[in-house]
Amino acid sequence: MSILLLTVIGLMLLIALSGIKVVPQSQEYVVEQFGRYVKTLPAGLNFIIPVIHLVASKVSILERQLEPQQISVITKDNVEIHLTAAVFFRIIDAAKSVYRITDIDQAVQTTVTSIVRSTGGQMEFDEIQSKRDFISEKIKESLSEACAIWGIEITRTEVLDVSVDAATRSAMQQQLNAERERRAAVTKAEGDRQAQQLHADAQLYTAQKNAEARRVLAEAEAYATTQVGTAIQSNGQPAVDFEIMKQQISSIAEIAKSPNAKLLIIPTDITKSLGGLAVLLESFRGK
Repeated sequence: MSILLLTVIGLMLLIALSGIKVVPQSQEYVVEQFGRYVKTLPAGLNFIIPVIHLVASKVSILERQLEPQQISVITKDNVEIHLTAAVFFRIIDAAKSVYRITDIDQAVQTTVTSIVRSTGGQMEFDEIQSKRDFISEKIKESLSEACAIWGIEITRTEVLDVSVDAATRSAMQQQLNAERERRAAVTKAEGDRQAQQLHADAQLYTAQKNAEARRVLAEAEAYATTQVGTAIQSNGQPAVDFEIMKQQISSIAEIAKSPNAKLLIIPTDITKSLGGLAVLLESFRGK
């Protein structure tokens, strides 16, 4: 009799202990009553009714990452590319994740593929290359709305890579080379234009300086002529003879500078002019 009693007591203790549930921090327990959902047990110490209540599922609420997947996308400008996307999510409603979907990871992957193709199809290839952050944020927003019914929170999405096939890559390289050559031609043409402009400016500057020099020389010659005229009016024939002698001496000096002039014969009247020039000069100084 005592053995039977001890057995009953022990069995009751086991049943009572089965109603005590200690849930780890990283999990939540889904509890059913006769096959129907009753409640979700959070982390810590919890109590359920033995026999009547049953822990149907133990759900991990840690953030997890889907395996990066390569998704084929046709862009707005009809370029076929492959986007490699990574998705991070966590379960925030254990009951929905158990009763609304069978395979969470597969469901999220399928939704990611649909959203990535839809988002990429609205953009041109160059935009996708330069706006990865924008695409990642767009995917996260759309995916969060789609996955909310499954009790899932999308924590982060990232576009890891954008790739194209060999044929498309070759065509893009040819286009890039053509664009590079076009820019080089434009740069060269601009350089030539600036060089021509600078050359024209230099010629204009030289012409202006030459004109200025000729103007100054003309003014000097005019002044000298005026002075000679004044001297002629004041001194008469001596002033005329002085100017003629000066011109003769200047001409002899120019002939002497010539590289072909090895022997210079000066007429007697010229030598007389040299002597007379000195006499005239003295007469001018005396006056």
